[in-house]
Amino acid sequence: MKSVVVVESPAKAKTINRYLGNDYVVLASYGHIRDLPSKNGSVDPAHDFKMVWEMQDRAKSKVNDILKAVKDADQLLLATDPDREGEAISWHVQQILAEKNALQGKEVKRIVFHEITKGAIQNAIQNPREINKELVSAYLARRALDYLVGFTLSPVLWRKLPGARSAGRVQSVALRLIVDREREIEAFLTQEYWSIETDMLNAADQGYKARLTYLDGKKLDKLDLKSKDQAQAACDAIRSRQFSIDSVEKKQVKRNPAAPFTTSTLQQEAARKLGFSASRTMQIAQRLYEGVEIQGGLTGLITYMRTDSIAISKDAMTEVRQHISESYGDKYLPKTPRVFKNKSKNAQEAHEAVRPTSVMRRPAEMRSFLDDSQFKLYELIWKRTVASQMETALFDQVGVDIVADDRQVMLRATGSTMVFDGFMKLYLEGKDDGAGDEDEDKLLPPLSEGELARVQEVTPNQHFTQPPPRYSEASLVKKLEELGIGRPSTYASIIQVLQDRDYVHLEKRQFIPEERGRLVTSFLTNFFKRYVEYDFTANLEEQLDDISNGAAAWKDVLTEFWSAFKQTTDSTQSLTMTEVIDSLEQDLSHHLFQGDEASRVCPQCQKGRLSLKLSRYGAFLGCSDYPECKYTKPLSMDSQKGEGEEAPIAMDEPKAIGQDPETGEAITLRKGPYGPYLQWGEAKAISPDEDDTKPKKGKKPTVSKPKRVSLPAGLNPEAVTFDIAMKLKSLPKVLGPHPETGEILSVSVGRFGPYVKCGSIFASIPKNEDMFAVNIERAVELITQKKNKPPSTRGFGRKKS
Repeated sequence: MKSVVVVESPAKAKTINRYLGNDYVVLASYGHIRDLPSKNGSVDPAHDFKMVWEMQDRAKSKVNDILKAVKDADQLLLATDPDREGEAISWHVQQILAEKNALQGKEVKRIVFHEITKGAIQNAIQNPREINKELVSAYLARRALDYLVGFTLSPVLWRKLPGARSAGRVQSVALRLIVDREREIEAFLTQEYWSIETDMLNAADQGYKARLTYLDGKKLDKLDLKSKDQAQAACDAIRSRQFSIDSVEKKQVKRNPAAPFTTSTLQQEAARKLGFSASRTMQIAQRLYEGVEIQGGLTGLITYMRTDSIAISKDAMTEVRQHISESYGDKYLPKTPRVFKNKSKNAQEAHEAVRPTSVMRRPAEMRSFLDDSQFKLYELIWKRTVASQMETALFDQVGVDIVADDRQVMLRATGSTMVFDGFMKLYLEGKDDGAGDEDEDKLLPPLSEGELARVQEVTPNQHFTQPPPRYSEASLVKKLEELGIGRPSTYASIIQVLQDRDYVHLEKRQFIPEERGRLVTSFLTNFFKRYVEYDFTANLEEQLDDISNGAAAWKDVLTEFWSAFKQTTDSTQSLTMTEVIDSLEQDLSHHLFQGDEASRVCPQCQKGRLSLKLSRYGAFLGCSDYPECKYTKPLSMDSQKGEGEEAPIAMDEPKAIGQDPETGEAITLRKGPYGPYLQWGEAKAISPDEDDTKPKKGKKPTVSKPKRVSLPAGLNPEAVTFDIAMKLKSLPKVLGPHPETGEILSVSVGRFGPYVKCGSIFASIPKNEDMFAVNIERAVELITQKKNKPPSTRGFGRKKS
């Protein structure tokens, strides 16, 4: 029997080819082959949520290859990844082939494996199944929800909040987490407090340290000593008393290893220990999963990296325990295998944890086959897996209470010593900022109840309370998982979108919201509060899980969501710009004006009042007496503007942007009579001998004009980067054919700003929109609006008499 095996990636196909004979043809779909086109109507709530799918251009040749191969085969094995997305890709492949009548008389089966090894693949082929309809339904529901939220909410943002880029079902909630944390930090009031440390001697003159815990017979809380004077009084109280050991408490403390990696814990630990972003971690893990070249063949080194499970298979467990026994000795091997329980909300445990396909492939032995990043991540996964099955670490802890003779003052000394390192011999889990540090191991000298404790030095230490730390990639992923928001497989893309939209930026590995991100969050929490609530988003995620488990119908979930969401969206249509500004200003008052009314007095005219303004440049603060007073103030340095909405940009000389890699010409930003523009190179004279396009008679030199591109309205010249310059150079950008007329739609920029073109019709792109984000659906909408305008407003000149 000849079989065609369809996987997602060519690397995976190449690896699997090693394990299958000549009766199998392994082909790659190169990911998703169909998607919802970027235009209104791709999901139609009015017609039972009918979904219109469009084959990707890059996928057409791949589908043709599969069609040709299936034609001469008896069986089609759909072997895409073992998750919702993989199930969906298999479903799409089957649907397309069925539509083309390519599956008549063919056996179609779904096979899954969680590691690319010969045994796993052969086992999958021997145990095929049908496509899981519940998983496909969950995919359809998730895709429809994300589409409906994005294509309904984003246009509202474009119209009501200039400068906003997009909104998303999970993206907007993740952004709110970052913005809310920043607001906590800004509202935090630092408090001074003091602690008292003492140097002590025991009966044998051996030193140790203690800290003050009781004063005047009362237990001290962290903030009880608020000033230097109070701290000094506490020191005097200690110095004036005699102390003895009141009690000595000894106990043994156990510390267990962390569970094997899930997708999210892998992203967190790689961020903490290796400094990898979530997206980079997943890219490297994908390569390790699909296979790397080892001794003449591709070999998969880890199991599937998109998983919520913390379990590992019995065979893998046996191999790990054997390795521990042989490499570390039986004292490091627990009598029975460890079984971990997943505490994550909405966890899907149908798969295995992320682990090495074989623990016998030790990191040191794999070093020569991996690049530096691959080696670091593989070593991390390998160590975590092995350590998870190692013995518990043991510590002896001692706590000693030292009391004054009048029992009005008490000190406490603590010590901890490692008795047995256990799993810590190999691996110790990292911690997020603000999670607290482990106490340093310290050994107390022998201390007995009743013996004297002599005070040597008393040291007051000043401290200040600290605000909560900003989210890092690791702590943000952890928080999203704890709240049950999104799926581990989507965290990397969510984080990337927030940065691509300029809603947040990373600074010292911590997320800081941009002004644009603050405004979007404020707008959504004011007008779409329900849809950025953490509980609402998590509950919706649970409903999607219910669909995948067969406990809910996907169209019922969509109907319930859409009816309320559409009503909320429709209610915003009547919102005026004044209402939007008033709500934003009230919500962001502390951030914009430090909560001080005096700070709102215009510093230039001393009469007007500063207030939030929205213009083609985005948001800024401006004087209420405009145009008499043209004072403006940027919300931040990254949104710097000149005076007033139409203020010219101060630019006395060209600003260097970079060098064009194609031509080698210098790219500069300049100011012209019609506004700022970009220029490539310089104008230069060409002699008649050099210019073959001109007649030589008269021998007058010609001038080679450099390429120039005007900046689109709304683009702050201060924000122009090399990447933006190269995007502008690529204009006009062809979007594709008009869905009705077939005429080519394109985006470009002219003297009067950015526009879309279709045939002979030009339509301006609104000042508050990002021209690079305009897609076919939006272009068609703009062209249609232009067509429907009466002739007198379309700019076609005077009406003929």
